[in-house]
Amino acid sequence: MVGGWDDEPVIILAATPIGNLGDASRRLVEALGSVTVIAAEDTRVTIHLMKALGIENRPRLIALHEHNEVAKAAEIAELARDTDVLVLSDAGMPAISDPGFSIVAAAVVAGVTVTALPGPSAVLTALAVSGLPTDRFSFEGFLPRKGRVAYFRALAAEQRTMVFFESPNRLAASLADLVTAMGGARRVVVCRELTKLYEEVRRGTATELAEWAAEGVRGEICMVVEGAAPPEFDLDSGVAQVLALVASGARLREASAEVAEATGLGRRDLYEGALRLKTPGQSKE
Repeated sequence: MVGGWDDEPVIILAATPIGNLGDASRRLVEALGSVTVIAAEDTRVTIHLMKALGIENRPRLIALHEHNEVAKAAEIAELARDTDVLVLSDAGMPAISDPGFSIVAAAVVAGVTVTALPGPSAVLTALAVSGLPTDRFSFEGFLPRKGRVAYFRALAAEQRTMVFFESPNRLAASLADLVTAMGGARRVVVCRELTKLYEEVRRGTATELAEWAAEGVRGEICMVVEGAAPPEFDLDSGVAQVLALVASGARLREASAEVAEATGLGRRDLYEGALRLKTPGQSKE
């Protein structure tokens, strides 16, 4: 079996190149050459990929896109009881802002095994080359067409690095909305045409990149946005938090330890500060 499961058919989520054909993994080539059923976001793209890789296999192709994925999910899960089903998006990993999630959900309910052939990912590639912190990040998918200022404002306090997909036609407007919502100094990286011949990575402030994008941008776009700086806490505000926890029923020592962990302030300083200010009758413990 392609997915490495020797005794049962499986659903295989397979990552395809996001631009450079040379990124097709050996496991992907083997799967394309042997499976009898492929569920593909665009069957024409899959046929082109197979031809480009020199694969002569002629599997059954099932179109799987945003308009029919939910309706097709149970059918594909049932097919996988009898044969491996390879699931492909046009580029990158299925189920990540592409069809695939509904099939996985249906397979889990049906008790059908799901595996994956890892490979290219625009999200991780953009994050890796951005130069912004990678230890914690969030993928926000495609930006909304409308209401972007409110959308960005809701994310303004997010401390993780954020990755977005955006249309090149709306990039300039989205960056301008980002400036309005998060400020012009927020660091942003725009990755264009990743892994392709004209790959470009632009780094700068939100204001700088909004001005650059206003001249017109082409190609597939990933936008990486710096997370918000963590809030700075002083002892007085920390002590106030401790006293609020104590007022709600927490013991003073436990409240001091909790606030210390959340703020980085000294537990003993918080305890002693709260002890001086606590109302008579509140427990010291």
